[in-house]
Amino acid sequence: MDGKGKIVIYCSASYDIDQKYNQAAREVVRAACSLGYGIVSGGTVKGTMGVVADEVVRCGGTHTGVLPRFMSEYIYPALDKVVWTDTMAERKEAMREGTVAAIALPGGIGTLDELIGTLTLAKLGKYSGKVIAFDYDGFFEPLKALLEHYVSAGMMDTGTLELLHLPRTAEEVAALLK
Repeated sequence: MDGKGKIVIYCSASYDIDQKYNQAAREVVRAACSLGYGIVSGGTVKGTMGVVADEVVRCGGTHTGVLPRFMSEYIYPALDKVVWTDTMAERKEAMREGTVAAIALPGGIGTLDELIGTLTLAKLGKYSGKVIAFDYDGFFEPLKALLEHYVSAGMMDTGTLELLHLPRTAEEVAALLK
């Protein structure tokens, strides 16, 4: 079910997060699948990655998991396709490849790394998809404030900030994907 293409979802591998973030992740996955997008993710059973994978299965969507070989013990068993990499850097590149949007759900340092890396590539014209940080419950407000500080300090132009979409609901994410 990836008639419109694929989107990559960046998210937490932690089990210790507030479950409201996992519920928000389910809503985003349902919205993306209902619009006909295939999902690309980190492909593990851990934390929100596992929640995303479970929801793709429930929706009947297609799911590509991208994992470095050293994480093979955590592979989600019902992936439609698996892409193996040797490093985390290769993983990030492979996750973005061929996607029309990158959605960062609330997550940890790895999610932040993936989001900022994708935003940087978009600024440089090397990623043409939409860059979305799902600002559920204001999660990404501190990042927005930091990026605005970068703009006010002259370290980043406003055009780069405008490349980052910060929807607050799954419906707003869906509207960006239409």
